[in-house]
Amino acid sequence: MPRSSDGRERLIEAGVELFSQRPYGSIGVAELCARAGVNKGSFYYFFPSKEALALAVIDRHWSWQKGVWTGILDGPGTLLERLRGLFDATAQMQVDALTGTGWVAGCLFGNLALEVSSQNEPVRLRLQEIFDEQIEMIAARLAAAVESGDVQPLADGVDGAAKAIVAQLEGLVLFAKVFNDPSQLDTLWRNSLALLGLTAPAAA
Repeated sequence: MPRSSDGRERLIEAGVELFSQRPYGSIGVAELCARAGVNKGSFYYFFPSKEALALAVIDRHWSWQKGVWTGILDGPGTLLERLRGLFDATAQMQVDALTGTGWVAGCLFGNLALEVSSQNEPVRLRLQEIFDEQIEMIAARLAAAVESGDVQPLADGVDGAAKAIVAQLEGLVLFAKVFNDPSQLDTLWRNSLALLGLTAPAAA
């Protein structure tokens, strides 16, 4: 039998994998335990409910994704280059999912928000906190770019622009999932420039 820490970690990893692939409601404790290699009778030793596991999965996925976002947004280049890098990385994840499984995965947070948030308040509140964090991450970089003069003052302020960019990113990932087509994200860069009062350079 795996040690307690091993069993908990395996269940979280199984949850990340399964909740990213299929509807939350279609996945039962037995399947999660089978995927994790944990005895079904041990599940409630590690987590009091499937909801508790879902919250742990959300936190694990956000810890990973936040690290990716921070690495790109605090990396080299101008703000616009870093934003484009973030969008390109998001699109590539959907391409990789399509190549590996035949289906665009979408966003774990968006998928859960659509399915679970109207029925599960703890999950809804945690997802809201994460989307707020994403907006704050973009807003902080926009504010620095405005202060340095790299970006002109924004009509809706940095918070409004950041919220619009995150909403557009999430919406186009949803479209990519619905159409099973990562190219739905191709307009993300041009539309985000428009939100910042800029235009994409003409193609050579």
